[in-house]
Amino acid sequence: MDIFIRILDEKDAEMYQVLRLTALTTNPEAFGSTYEREMQFSIEEIKQRIVPSEKRISLGVFDESNVLIGIVTFIRETSIKMQHKGHIVGLYISAASRGQGVGNCLLTEMIELVRNWDGLEQISLTVVSTNLSAKHLYSSLGFKVYGTEKKAIKYEDQYYDEELMVLFL
Repeated sequence: MDIFIRILDEKDAEMYQVLRLTALTTNPEAFGSTYEREMQFSIEEIKQRIVPSEKRISLGVFDESNVLIGIVTFIRETSIKMQHKGHIVGLYISAASRGQGVGNCLLTEMIELVRNWDGLEQISLTVVSTNLSAKHLYSSLGFKVYGTEKKAIKYEDQYYDEELMVLFL
């Protein structure tokens, strides 16, 4: 599969929203938000969400037909005492593109991109404990589990634990 990865910006808002809504319907237990909430977001709100800044960046992975098949966002802490940390959020690879190394390429690109941010020392993320493929991906890139939040997500009267993971740069 030929893919390319780039930083998303305002012109990608509609594609981003379509894939994000797909993520929220395909794997609702994996995200803190809901389809019902995010379908209400205007394109202007989505543009603001993905516009690159010194504290936030979103990457997209595209297939050979220029179709967005994966997304991930990095958000850096803004507090003086916490700006050495940042968080990976919203990672999603379309169902048809899974199992082909796309997630690895996308996450590796994000780590390499933010590794050079001045003063950044660690990247954290959370993953639903039952998502074995995601946990394997994160572990393979050097993330280590440092705790578990029991009942972190409640969706349709079912609880999901989340493992907290960190990568020290």
